[in-house]
Amino acid sequence: MPTSLPGSLLFACTMNAIRSPMAEGIMKRLHGTRVFVDSVGVRKGELDPFVVAAMDEIGIDVSGHRPKTFDELEDTSFDVIVSLSPEAQHSAVEMTRTMACDVLFWNTFDPALVEGSREVRLDAYRQVRDELYKRIVAAFPPTKLPAG
Repeated sequence: MPTSLPGSLLFACTMNAIRSPMAEGIMKRLHGTRVFVDSVGVRKGELDPFVVAAMDEIGIDVSGHRPKTFDELEDTSFDVIVSLSPEAQHSAVEMTRTMACDVLFWNTFDPALVEGSREVRLDAYRQVRDELYKRIVAAFPPTKLPAG
């Protein structure tokens, strides 16, 4: 686990539509421009509306997020890559074979798998959001927590 803030950080999940955009938004909220933060997916998805709703509840606007894949990264030199799904972990390891980069694997539940009412489904997204928030604060502690 890194003990100081990385200069650049990449969050990766399966489609860059749920988990990695949440993590990117949280990291940007906590660290602003002190850390360059980006996110990708193994395959390209569409931003999930439940992500926008769950993040909006904590004052983070991810509505402008545009999912992209590893192949679409403009810059591939990151200090840390945090993989949030097994598929993303495989891609991150492949990408970093010839570079000095810490790869962390935080296997994170995919809330899109939950069925039920809108509230039941939204609650699954909230749980993933809150878990990511806790893990990010633990791994990359802010000097002070922002309000909201």
